[in-house]
Amino acid sequence: MINSIKGMVYMNNIAATFKEKKLKLTPQRIAVYEYLKSTKEHPSAEVIYKALQVNYPTMSLATVYKALKTLVEVNLVQEINVGEGNFRYDGNVCPHSHIQCLQCGRVDDIEDVCFQDLNEKIAPHTDYDVLTNQVYFYGICKDCKNCEHN
Repeated sequence: MINSIKGMVYMNNIAATFKEKKLKLTPQRIAVYEYLKSTKEHPSAEVIYKALQVNYPTMSLATVYKALKTLVEVNLVQEINVGEGNFRYDGNVCPHSHIQCLQCGRVDDIEDVCFQDLNEKIAPHTDYDVLTNQVYFYGICKDCKNCEHN
């Protein structure tokens, strides 16, 4: 029941956004969006593509990239770059930071810590109008740390 309610909220959100922006809401865009909203992980386009292949066997990787580009442009999805040469995607667009394991590459959200005040702290040090920031942290996840101790 809760999942179906969440699904309806996601659908209303994406439908309203696409209608407002006068964009076509395709099944592929919906599938990519719902996949990202259903996971706490931060998958790459390739991971999303492989996950959706079961239900969308004719969808191409290019279609996934295009859907992601559109979803990022309308602020329904966040594109994150933790410095590994490709982007990861996050269905949580509320301001938050990320941490990446330097051993396995896993990316997690850092919740309950907001760096919005960083914009005001930086403002006196630049002649830019600071609009936003993105803070990334790097470390070793508990799974990798536990493997080292075995």
